[in-house]
Amino acid sequence: MNVTTRIAPPGIDETEWQVRCDLAALYRLVAHYRMTDFIYTHISARIPGPEHHFLINQYGVLFEEMRASDLVRIDLDGNIVNQDERGSRIVNAAGFTIHSAIHAAREDLNFVIHTHTAAGMAVAAQAHGLLPISQHALKFYNCLSRHGYEGIALELDERPRLVADLGPKNKAMLLTNHGLLVGGTTAPEAFLEIYYLERACQAQIQALAGGSQLVYPPEAVCEHTAAQFNPPEPYRTAHLRTVWATALRQIDHGPSDYRS
Repeated sequence: MNVTTRIAPPGIDETEWQVRCDLAALYRLVAHYRMTDFIYTHISARIPGPEHHFLINQYGVLFEEMRASDLVRIDLDGNIVNQDERGSRIVNAAGFTIHSAIHAAREDLNFVIHTHTAAGMAVAAQAHGLLPISQHALKFYNCLSRHGYEGIALELDERPRLVADLGPKNKAMLLTNHGLLVGGTTAPEAFLEIYYLERACQAQIQALAGGSQLVYPPEAVCEHTAAQFNPPEPYRTAHLRTVWATALRQIDHGPSDYRS
């Protein structure tokens, strides 16, 4: 699932550099699919190792401009690690609260994406949540969590409740009155989670706007379709590899290389 990378700069090992390149690619793909909210929202990635460090965006860099070298390494207490010679960097405080909670509790979710799209915020504001009315939505049938709104995520005591609401197995969650949150073991998996969830939310808002009675598949069909979205290995890995390689071609022609 790795992308072709440039040589890691001094002070960064090859493993971290690969994670940086994959994370920068995620930022640019989220921008490509118009899921950004100016400089707000955030995507993070865990760096392998006992330190439990993770990478997040340098506050103020646009998603479509993000490069591997723009990402900031922080610890679970929010301290920036290895500040470079270009001076002080800052990260979004709300981004730290949300992402540190997930990375500390769910070691299976190495990449975490949070968005504030119009459709995502709209569905997150609806009492019924995501409805099983599209094939995209059925990917999340009985495996979509929900977390109640507590204000801008600046208070660290919200983290245990956020983690408890996500649960031990789900990889996607509606943040009520706020937006969407997904995670993945790999960058390709996280990308597909947010892609399908965002598309499902878009379809729901448009369907509801049509004003006609909605058609719901039978429960057995919903469950069957959800299972189809989780095929056995090795098909699943091969599928993710193909999707990721295809997605990366969409961001290979930017003004700067995301792998720089």
